[in-house]
Amino acid sequence: MKKNTELLVLGIGNILWADEGFGVRCVEALNAQYEFDDNVILMDGGTQGLYLLPYIEDARRLIVFDAVDYGMMPGEMVVATDNDVPRFMGIKKMSLHQTGFQEVIMSAALLDKLPESLVLIGIQPQELDDYGGSLRDVVKAQIQPSLNVALQWASSWNVPYSKREVPLSSGGLNSKTLEMNAYETGRPSAEDACRVGDDRILFGMAKG
Repeated sequence: MKKNTELLVLGIGNILWADEGFGVRCVEALNAQYEFDDNVILMDGGTQGLYLLPYIEDARRLIVFDAVDYGMMPGEMVVATDNDVPRFMGIKKMSLHQTGFQEVIMSAALLDKLPESLVLIGIQPQELDDYGGSLRDVVKAQIQPSLNVALQWASSWNVPYSKREVPLSSGGLNSKTLEMNAYETGRPSAEDACRVGDDRILFGMAKG
């Protein structure tokens, strides 16, 4: 079956929970700095799970950015390829999106529609339980190194790209209000917004 997408680059995660947004911030940064041909798709995969399956099936190559709990020091990077990708993502269920993405990979494999090449660029998170928080410095510092790894793979596959003469002021994939600088500067104080979840729900869970 002919695949229309030469390369799909996915950022997986939820920007609302601190370091879990690492993957999304990476793909935003990649889009802000570089241009690709029309047969390359850069996508905020968020926590969409099986909704990503059609995009996976149509891709010849796949690069995934994600925050993955390897049990290592915060900020450490692991690059997994091909059959190792679902194994690394299954080390520990850090959040629902990881289980969902494992299901996407397995579903594509069962349908015999996996991309020819898979690469996971994963970073060990430092903080997850901070609702409305942004990336911690040690994780944020790994954005550019992660982009460099992705670009090395793109080059090895002869996927052309070029650096933008003028970088986009935002990632260009989401609303400007969700762009990292706006997101960080617009955060309310801890007194005005709960950092770990909705107190009403947490109280109810404790009571039950």
